[in-house]
Amino acid sequence: MVTQAYAQEAAAPAEEHVEAPATDAVHADPTADTHATTEAHAGEDHGSGVFPPFDPATFPSQLLWLAITFGALYLLMSRVALPRIGGILANRKAIIDADLAAADASRQKTDAAIAAYEAALAAAKSKAQGIANESREAIQADLAAKRSAVEADLTAKVTAAEARISATKAEALTHVDEIATETAQTVVTQLVGDVSADSVRAAVAKAKE
Repeated sequence: MVTQAYAQEAAAPAEEHVEAPATDAVHADPTADTHATTEAHAGEDHGSGVFPPFDPATFPSQLLWLAITFGALYLLMSRVALPRIGGILANRKAIIDADLAAADASRQKTDAAIAAYEAALAAAKSKAQGIANESREAIQADLAAKRSAVEADLTAKVTAAEARISATKAEALTHVDEIATETAQTVVTQLVGDVSADSVRAAVAKAKE
């Protein structure tokens, strides 16, 4: 509405300016017709009042340029941008796959190293246990042998001591009669005077019975 009113106001001065030369033809300006025509065209242009992109008369050209622009962008994306993006994604996927493969290989190596360590540790424990058992058995056998040797030596010494004691006892018993006779003779002599050895020996023998 504002545009139509402005167009009518712009057209009214143009018409008045065109009719002015008719009243005074003597002082008319020779360029008045051209000026009036230009103003009339300007008034018509301003009188349309439609934004060019929204003007239905420009829709075909707009659609054409839209199609051309879309096609150019599509070709640019499909021929340049998308292949580069696809290459970047493929490269990143290859790098990620390589990293995953390397990580898996490292994990497998680590698992193998752990298994080997555990096997070596078990073998070492078993060997140490075997060595400990052998050492204990050897020590026990050595102790048993030494104990047997000590016991045999003690037995031999005890036997020898008992034999010496028996011999000493037997020898002492052989001299008991003589010692007793001499002792009795000495005691009797001090008590009653001289006594014959035979009588003292007979008395001792009688006492033993």
